[in-house]
Amino acid sequence: MPAVVVEQLSNRNCLLTLSPALAKLPYLSQFLQGAVVRYSARLSLRPAQADAVLVWGKKPSAAKGERYAARQQLPVLRLEDGFLRSLGLGLHCPPYSVVLDDEGIYYDASGPSRLERLVQQPLTKIQTDRASALQQAWQRGRVSKYNHNRDLLQLPVEPFVLVVDQTYGDASIRFGLADAERFWQMLDAALRQYPKHRIVLKVHPDVLTGKKQGHFDALEQRLSAADFARVQLLAEDAHPACLLEGSTAVYCVTSQMGFEALLWQKPVYTFGMPFYAGWGLTVDALPAPERRGAVSLQQLIHAALIDYPRYIDPETSQPCEVETLLDWLALQRSQRSRFPLQVQALRFPRWKKPILRKFLQGSQLTFVKQAAERDAYQTLAVWGVKNSTDLAAPRLHVEDGFIRSVGLGADLIRPASWVLDNEGIYYDATRPSALETLLQQQDFPAELQARAERLIQLLLQSKVTKYNLGQSHWQRPVGKPRVILIPGQVESDASIQLGSPVLKTNLALIKAVREANPDAWLLYKPHPDVQAGLRVAGSAEQQASQYCNEVVLAEDMAHLLTLVDEVHTLTSLAGFEALLRQRRVVCYGQPFYAGWGLTDDRYPPPRRGRQRSLAELVAATLILYPCYLSSVTQAYATPEHVIAQMQQLRQQSGDTAPWWRLLLRKLIALNKF
Repeated sequence: MPAVVVEQLSNRNCLLTLSPALAKLPYLSQFLQGAVVRYSARLSLRPAQADAVLVWGKKPSAAKGERYAARQQLPVLRLEDGFLRSLGLGLHCPPYSVVLDDEGIYYDASGPSRLERLVQQPLTKIQTDRASALQQAWQRGRVSKYNHNRDLLQLPVEPFVLVVDQTYGDASIRFGLADAERFWQMLDAALRQYPKHRIVLKVHPDVLTGKKQGHFDALEQRLSAADFARVQLLAEDAHPACLLEGSTAVYCVTSQMGFEALLWQKPVYTFGMPFYAGWGLTVDALPAPERRGAVSLQQLIHAALIDYPRYIDPETSQPCEVETLLDWLALQRSQRSRFPLQVQALRFPRWKKPILRKFLQGSQLTFVKQAAERDAYQTLAVWGVKNSTDLAAPRLHVEDGFIRSVGLGADLIRPASWVLDNEGIYYDATRPSALETLLQQQDFPAELQARAERLIQLLLQSKVTKYNLGQSHWQRPVGKPRVILIPGQVESDASIQLGSPVLKTNLALIKAVREANPDAWLLYKPHPDVQAGLRVAGSAEQQASQYCNEVVLAEDMAHLLTLVDEVHTLTSLAGFEALLRQRRVVCYGQPFYAGWGLTDDRYPPPRRGRQRSLAELVAATLILYPCYLSSVTQAYATPEHVIAQMQQLRQQSGDTAPWWRLLLRKLIALNKF
């Protein structure tokens, strides 16, 4: 936004609103860039203290504020939802974008608005390029004003044009210089101008249920039989992106879908005067106001999405640029679409149920106690693979992710990442998993590999591992040219039973490593769950000191990996973390990272063998395969964001477990929780 405009709108020390609801709008002070918004039913605030009166658009409730502003000779500022508003609807999800207008409001074509003036501002090359990049990001992210719905699964096979209805009495219709008859003119024009196309008539879902009224109640009576046969009513609350992408052209009265159709580079026909009409970019049934003239699409995009609105970063609750919010919404949409719409979950512990709801927040989730209660047509979510082989597909196997938490899963620490695998699970080497399929079949673009390289560096700099626990006191023994770390595992875990076909115990691994490396300094670290008393130690694991030079207990894995030369393991994730640090890794089992040419495999996985780079392995394992949740919003997050949150939490929590955590461990060990 030009500096003068920002100064005019932001140079308000006090904005007075007479609307209690508006005064309670989340993020209002952040949207107004520090301006103070105050509400007083008794008007205890003297008019001389107020710089302007804030109202919501041109709703009937705004009239009271307008009258007060006129009496006190104060300017009126109008607030409205932005064009990239939120993830969900209305009261259930506050806006992350608003527009603030001191000249009018964008949907009122009867008078000027600040948006109209911004649209006509000339752009520099940098601004033009930014607008074009934003248009591409909009398409790539498949975003819209609201972003909670999934794409429509089935679109018409034949070519179609999209005709958009609106709810009867929508204020944007009247302020857009249109009326109910304009909708029939729009439908007739679509039928005549595209005689060989199907007409998809998008109506509001509440219209067919009778909650609201649309404009096409007498459709069959007013159309000929031939025309009526060409019209397909679409009342499903589908996401606009799929409809706009698949359509040949879009017909609107004043709906924002017309603007979004321009972003999708579709021909747009208008039968009212919405904010995006009258600029030479649409085919308009109404004459444009003299205030408007020909502009480029980039000018409209820059004004409507960059200059005019104000945005809030959902993660920080602070002002941000449009690209930040767009990327966040695009991530929510892509993650919500990964899993089936209907999912049932079998025998999940009570403490994991709300967590699973978060990881499947784009699906309708129900819990069943017995397999016999399931709906055979719905996907069944199960923890891991234990006792799931006898369950009929489709199944979704759930497990901890590779960057899990600051603290142990067995401690009931809430996870930051889980994996939800519809093929198998990553630690089961007896059959394929979605991760293995990714590594076998996926092409990894250069941009994704570059992101993976940056992610590796971030992990190394932040010293983040799976659990992020322990101290950093251990020092490498002086004069020992070859130090090998052997990470202990919980021997009853499925990762050993299903991922290590020959060796099954920690002691067997230790003996094999010592036999193959008689002169090396062997360092053994028991599994942290065993050390915490949450899991049973391995058989004869106490004999480790007879074969190893040193046994370390409360040391941070990231610290150890920086000081050793090699890691020898059955299937431990420590082997993957060692690869990130360019350490030699010898696998005596078949973990997910073995078999791709990056490890020394004593028992090579038979299905694998494709050569993969470390960046490709990381892209599949840490970016594409898991799901991450933000500890702030409990919405989906990127691994980079989760790592930053873990760094902050680790700094705050320190290395010592609090007393209540120690008590909880005892209760867990006694099966009392």
